[in-house]
Amino acid sequence: MISVDNLAVEFSGQTLFKDVSFTINENDKIALMGKNGAGKSTMMKIIAGVQNATRGHVRSPKDTVIAYLPQHLLTKDNATVFEEASKAFAHVFKMRDEMEALNKQLETRTDYESDEYMKIIERVSDLGEKYYALEDVNYDAEVEKALKGLGFKQNDFTRPTNEFSGGWRMRIELAKILLQKPDLILLDEPTNHIDIESVIWLEDFLVNKANAVLVISHDRAFIDNITNRTIEVTMGRIYDYKANYSHYLQLREDRRTHQIKAYQEQQKFIADNMQFIERFKGTYSKTNQVSSRERMLEKLERIEIDEVDTSALRLRFPATQRSGDYPVTVKDVSKSYDEHVVFNDANMSIARGEKVCFVGRNGEGKSTMIKAILGEIEVEGTCTLGHNVQVGYFAQNQAALLDESLTVFQTVDEVAKGDVRTQIKNILGGFMFRGEDIDKKVSVLSGGEKTRLAMVKLLLEPVNLLILDEPTNHLDLKSKDVLKEALQNFDGTLILVSHDRDFLQGLSKKVFEFKEKRVIEHFETIDDFLARNRVESLKGLDL
Repeated sequence: MISVDNLAVEFSGQTLFKDVSFTINENDKIALMGKNGAGKSTMMKIIAGVQNATRGHVRSPKDTVIAYLPQHLLTKDNATVFEEASKAFAHVFKMRDEMEALNKQLETRTDYESDEYMKIIERVSDLGEKYYALEDVNYDAEVEKALKGLGFKQNDFTRPTNEFSGGWRMRIELAKILLQKPDLILLDEPTNHIDIESVIWLEDFLVNKANAVLVISHDRAFIDNITNRTIEVTMGRIYDYKANYSHYLQLREDRRTHQIKAYQEQQKFIADNMQFIERFKGTYSKTNQVSSRERMLEKLERIEIDEVDTSALRLRFPATQRSGDYPVTVKDVSKSYDEHVVFNDANMSIARGEKVCFVGRNGEGKSTMIKAILGEIEVEGTCTLGHNVQVGYFAQNQAALLDESLTVFQTVDEVAKGDVRTQIKNILGGFMFRGEDIDKKVSVLSGGEKTRLAMVKLLLEPVNLLILDEPTNHLDLKSKDVLKEALQNFDGTLILVSHDRDFLQGLSKKVFEFKEKRVIEHFETIDDFLARNRVESLKGLDL
C-alpha cells in the first residue's frame, strides 16, 4: 500500500493543491482526472519521486517498485530496441552474472578456511536464494511479446533506438516498465503515441497482468476499460470515487447539484445574518448578538462550487462550394521505399459527404496514403481529387506552419469570417486557450499549444474535404467533444486517422484498414470493426 499524506504544492504565491491525502492499494486501477493545469502531472511526478512537494509525504513499504512513464521523454541511447527493452531485467542479469563470477572464483581458490572465502560462500548463497526464488521466466520471450504487443516488428529488434521517433522510443520505455512488473505503474498520457491495436494490447496487459496503476489520459474508452477508481483534482483538493470515468461523471454531477443547493442555502443564511448585523449595529441591547453573529460569519467555512465549464460551444464549419460526386479516387496505387513495400494495388472511392477512417498499426501506410492523395509523394497508380475539391489538412507537423510573430488571437482572427469573429474568445476557450493565453505570441507556445491552435485555425477555414491525421493527441476531453460535434455536423467529406476509439465512435460508417501491405475496405462502424479486431489482433499474443 502506498500512502499519500497531506501533500501541498505552492509556487509564486499560488497554491496548486493542499492537504491532499489518499492511499493506493494493491490492484487499484486509478484514473487521475481534472482540467489542464489542475496539478495532475505534478502530483504524479511527486508520487514517482522526480519532484518534491512543498509539504507532505509519499510513503510506501521497503522494496516497493514504482515505475513512471512521463508524457514527454528524452532518451539518448545507441542500444538496439531489443537490448534497450531487456534492460527491464538488468537487476536479474546482474545477479546471475555476479553469481557466475563468484562461482568461478570458488573453483580456483584454495584458501578454504579464510574469512574472504567464507564471505564469497555467503554472498553466493544470498544471491542464489534471491535468484532461484524468482519465477522461471524466458526473458527473451517476454521482451519479444511486449515489443510485438506495442507494435514493433521482428526486424525492428536489431535496429538502434536512435533510428526511431520520439513516439516509438516512448513505446520502448513503456515495454521496459511493463516487463518490470512494478508494484505501481504511473502513466501520463500513454496512448498518445500508440495505435489502436497496441492500445488494446496495453489495456489487456494493465487489467490482467499489472498490479496497481495510476493513469492520466484523455482517451475516454481507454480509462473506462482499465480503471475501477477515479481521483479528481479540482480547485486545490481531490475527490475520490470508487468508479470508472463514465460513472464518475454522473457522481460528479450529483455532487455539484448538492453543492449548488448547499451554496444557495449558505448564501441566504449569510445574507440574513448580515441583514441582522446591519439593522442592529449600534443598538446597545443587541450588542452581544451582533458580535456573536459577526464572529460566527468570520469562522464560517464558505462553500465553493467546483469549477465546471458549462459553456455550450457550438462550432460549425463555414459554408463552402459543393464538390464533385467523388472527392477522392485511388486506383491501383502502390508505394515502396527502396525494397520496403508500404502497400500494393490499393483502391478506394470516397463519395461526397462520406466520413471514413483509416486504421492500422503505425508504419502500415496510413499517413503515406494521405500524402499520396494530396500529391505530396510519387506513387504507382493514380490518386485523383474530384471537381471543385477544397482540402483542409491537419498533419502532425501542422504547428510548424504557424506564423510565430502573431498572437494566438491574431492567428485565428486572420481566418475567421462573418459572425464567427464575435465568438473567437469562446472558440479559443473551447480549445484550452483562456484569459491571458490569447495574447501570447505563437513563438512562446509549447508544441501541444501550437498543435491546438493549428486545429482551431483549420476549423474556421472553408473546406469541403477535411483530412485529419491524429487530431486529438493534445486535446483534453472537453476540446475533443467540441471537435467531434463540429465534425459530426460537417457536411463535407472527412478522412480521419486516429487511435482514439471514443472519438471515432459515431463519426464514420466505413473503415479502411491498412494491414500487411494491403488496404482493406470495411463497410461497418468503428465499433463493429474493433469488436472483430480485438479478437483477431490478440490471437497471436499470449497475454
